[in-house]
Amino acid sequence: MIQLRPAAERGRGQLDWLESYFTFSFSQYYDPAHMNFSNLRVINEDYIAPGKGFATHGHRDMEIITYVLEGELEHKDSIGNGSIIRPGDVQRMSAGTGILHSEFNPSSEQPVHLLQIWITPDQLNVEPSYEQTYFAPEEKENQLRIVASPDGRDRSVKIHQNASIYAALLSTGATVTHPLAAGRRAWLQIVKGSLTVNGVRMEAGDGAGISGETQLICVGQAAETEFLLFDLP
Repeated sequence: MIQLRPAAERGRGQLDWLESYFTFSFSQYYDPAHMNFSNLRVINEDYIAPGKGFATHGHRDMEIITYVLEGELEHKDSIGNGSIIRPGDVQRMSAGTGILHSEFNPSSEQPVHLLQIWITPDQLNVEPSYEQTYFAPEEKENQLRIVASPDGRDRSVKIHQNASIYAALLSTGATVTHPLAAGRRAWLQIVKGSLTVNGVRMEAGDGAGISGETQLICVGQAAETEFLLFDLP
């Protein structure tokens, strides 16, 4: 079964410096029909104005993944990390027993466009930690590239959950397949372009919760389609 979450039906948040689209309930947006999907709790698509961002704030017991689409995001945290996150980077922060961090757009001219992803962990009260890895476009070109996993295999960032995230860049007509083991579910999030998954068309910003399928067949329907695939318990 494939249940679409159309981009136009997502929640929306608007500040003078921030525009956000919420796949699941978040902040003041509440929809009991869209609280989470398996352990996937948050997918926020954010646009942050130049020179603006999130001041220092705290998290605990959450796996937080940042995926920048355009521009740059500056990260600082209470365990001594400071970095610039750019397109191609995957950043993972395990909040564990508690961490403070800030996220700002360091540019004076260009907005930053990103996905903020939260996954509930399978272990509570772990030591907070941080990881950031770059994946070149050719690693994702017409193939699924694992970027997050429970064991950190193949240079993926390591998360405290039996879940994996794959990224792909498809050209028109290119096909990738992904098997789903018995009892596993998947979420597909389209970053840009369009594709079909098992014959169902999806456009930029759309998501889809998938269960009861044994295989996903994704076919690019645009010259450049970027998407994330979450393999979930």
